[in-house]
Amino acid sequence: MPPDGDFYSILGVSRDAGADEIQRAYRKLARQYHPDVNKDPGAEERFKQISEAYDVLSDPKTRERYDAFGEDFRRVPPDVDPADYARARAAAGAGRGRRSSRSPEGAFGEGVRFSTGGAEGIDIEDLLGGMFGGGGGFGGGFGGGGRSTRGWGPIPGSDQEVEIELTVEEAYRGTSRSLTLQGPDGTRGNLDVKIPAGVQNGQRIRLKGQGGQGTGGAAAGDLYLVVRIAEHPRYRLDGRDITVDLPLAAWEGALGASVDIRTPGGDAKVKVPKGTSTGRRLRLKGRGLPNPKGQPGDLYAEVKLMVPHRLTPEEERLFEELAGTSKFDPRRRR
Repeated sequence: MPPDGDFYSILGVSRDAGADEIQRAYRKLARQYHPDVNKDPGAEERFKQISEAYDVLSDPKTRERYDAFGEDFRRVPPDVDPADYARARAAAGAGRGRRSSRSPEGAFGEGVRFSTGGAEGIDIEDLLGGMFGGGGGFGGGFGGGGRSTRGWGPIPGSDQEVEIELTVEEAYRGTSRSLTLQGPDGTRGNLDVKIPAGVQNGQRIRLKGQGGQGTGGAAAGDLYLVVRIAEHPRYRLDGRDITVDLPLAAWEGALGASVDIRTPGGDAKVKVPKGTSTGRRLRLKGRGLPNPKGQPGDLYAEVKLMVPHRLTPEEERLFEELAGTSKFDPRRRR
C-alpha cells in the first residue's frame, strides 16, 4: 500500500471515475514513469504504485472491497458487513500508529526492522475481534499463530515487513541474509534469503507465504523485505548512478592521465582529458548499479585536484618557474 493509502490519488482520478477514465489515467502515468523511460531515482517505485493501484481499481469486485474497507480490503473476511466494519473502526478510534519496532539484538538478524500489517492507526486484528466478540489478534509475529473468532471462517494471515540494511557493495553484487522467524507453535527457525544484485533503496522484495499465519486453513500472509542502503564514506547513490571522488594531482588534470579508480564492482581505468579541473564529472557508462530488467546505471568520477602540502626544493622551483611563465589566471573572466 502506498504511503498516502489512496489508490485513486495515485492515478489522479476521483472515487466515482469510470473504468475508461481509470484505464486512460493508468496508461498515461505508466508511460511517464516506466523505469525504461524515466531515469529519475523514484520512478521505479512510483511505477510499482501506479501498477498496484490499477490492478485494484480495474477489477470491479476488488475495487468494491477497496472502497468499503480501504487498505484493509485484502485482509477483512468476505462475510464482514461494510457498515458494521465502519462503525467498529470509528469506535476503535484512530491515531495509534502501526506496530513497528527495532528487533532485539539477534532476534531477526542485524539491522532488521519489522512491522505487522494493519490499518493506519488501528490494529485490524483487535478491531475485527471486537466486532465478533473475540479477543485480540489472530496473527502477528512472523508467522505467529492465532485463533479463529466465532463465525469468521478461515482468515488469511497478515502481510508483514522487514527492513534490511545493505552496504552499497552488497546492493551492487547481491548478498544474503538470515532471518529468524517464529512459527505458530512458538518455535523459531532460520530463513536464508538471497538478495539479488542491483536492488535499490526502498525496493520491496516479496517472500510469499512467509508472513502471518492464517487460521482455519487459510493461506499465510506474505513477508516483504524493504531495502535500506546505508550511507557510504566513498560512494554516493542517485538511483542506479554512483558518484565517487577522484583525487588528481594538479599536473594530471593539466596534462591528462589514465588513472585507476575503485568501484563497487572492482578496479577500473579512468581517462582524464587535458585541462580537467575540480568538479568535472567523468562518466563510466554502465558501471553503476546493475539493473536486472534493463540498462545499468553509470558511475561518475568527480575530480578533486590536489596539491602537495609540503614541496621539495625541486618541486618548489618547478612551480615557481611555471608561475613565472604561465599566462593562466583562474580569476580572470573568460
